[in-house]
Amino acid sequence: MMNMLTIIAVASGGAIGATLRLLINSTVNKHFAHTLPLGTLAVNLLGSLAIGMLFAYFHLNDHLSPHVKTFMITGILGALTTYSTFAIESFFLLESGEYIHAFINMALNVFGTILLAGIGYLLILNFTK
Repeated sequence: MMNMLTIIAVASGGAIGATLRLLINSTVNKHFAHTLPLGTLAVNLLGSLAIGMLFAYFHLNDHLSPHVKTFMITGILGALTTYSTFAIESFFLLESGEYIHAFINMALNVFGTILLAGIGYLLILNFTK
């Protein structure tokens, strides 16, 4: 059941995650010459690593408040990562005829995020044994 604490957890986490996305995205794009949308890739990869780590941590620490979990996963990481931006940037690469860059971007986002989520999860599980 949704209550006011859940809404506050998501909204406040979302504000933090969206701000982090802006800062990371702009920093990466400013400091790295690119033909790929590296800022979006960076937030998606970092967010995937973090979600893997958090899910493992939550699995091992089931006493934590569901509001803390909602704040971190749905709020912060939901606003930090950005599938819709990845989708439109990939579309624009395809539309401009940059097929190789488009497919590299898609592969890095799809496979890289899955890989890093798994690595994050396994890191926490293996370091807490």
